[in-house]
Amino acid sequence: MSDAAAAPVDEPDTEARDLLERLVATPSPSGEEAAAAQVLVEFLEAHDREVFLDDIGNVRAPADDSVLLTSHVDTVPGDIPVRIEESEEGVPTLWGRGSVDAKGPLAAMAVAAVRTGVSFVGVVGEEVDSRGARFLVEDREAPDAVVNGEPSGVDGITLGYRGILSGTYVATSQSGHTSRPENNAIQDAIAWWSKVEAEFENDPYEPVFEQVTAKPVSIEGGTSDDGLSVEATMDVQLRVPPSMTCEEVREVADGYLQTGHVNWHDSVRPTMASPRTDLARAFRVAVRSVDLEPRLLRKTGTADVNIYAGAWDCPMVTYGPGDSDLDHAPDERLPLPELDRATAVLEAAVGRMQ
Repeated sequence: MSDAAAAPVDEPDTEARDLLERLVATPSPSGEEAAAAQVLVEFLEAHDREVFLDDIGNVRAPADDSVLLTSHVDTVPGDIPVRIEESEEGVPTLWGRGSVDAKGPLAAMAVAAVRTGVSFVGVVGEEVDSRGARFLVEDREAPDAVVNGEPSGVDGITLGYRGILSGTYVATSQSGHTSRPENNAIQDAIAWWSKVEAEFENDPYEPVFEQVTAKPVSIEGGTSDDGLSVEATMDVQLRVPPSMTCEEVREVADGYLQTGHVNWHDSVRPTMASPRTDLARAFRVAVRSVDLEPRLLRKTGTADVNIYAGAWDCPMVTYGPGDSDLDHAPDERLPLPELDRATAVLEAAVGRMQ
């Protein structure tokens, strides 16, 4: 174990705050991460770290692989004026797109990485297709441990995420007068999805994390340009709990097909890490070092850690400052003292792993 100590939490972490403000002030919607990536490159170079952009645009700073700290550079679209205001409780708070998801975790990790000397990666494309994480697992060997950056709150340690199965239903039927009783393609699409939803109907007595959640994302339909057929397409997503596999969920959904077909185009397995690993224990101790009691979390969404867990056999947790209820929200904001304490937790946890 190294002697790396957590930064004091009774004083502002000006380095972390400055980096976060610069990152949030640099828009980086998915596909347009280059400018924000350069902010990270300049920060890492200023600390004499080896750093480069890989072929897909990830910011890579290889070093001590006892821990890999990684979070995503991209955000969802949305223009929230960047500003620091005091909350009603007098807490300085940074407003802006990405302040929570996930530039708060990203800044905390970059600062912790330069202070502890561990490896760091800022990945691209997490909000759309996880292309940065997918490229990373193909391009390098597994580290000894992974800390993925997403908002969990200073006291939260996320161990589980559901997987995701995405597909597009496509059907075509002959055109005809709407007085005819036979289903057209639009009705076929609705009928299929209704059966899938009924199969995976929410059980209010069971945790959402343990259930499949079925959601239509978009639907289009109507008479074809030549007037000879009715066409329908429906994009769907199913969140998959660790008790099932994406293949099992797909088989159930396919079993209700009577007409049309589904092009399944994305499948990311669920993940649930053990709370008994050295990494999870290091984070529990680190959270207590800032006078908080750790909470072990399971998230109902999907994150890059699902990609890492599917490719690398090593301990993993997800951690970062911020309230995940503000992900993608029009009032996205991060209390800056939370950034200070999360950075201290990361330093302390990494120190115990070195």
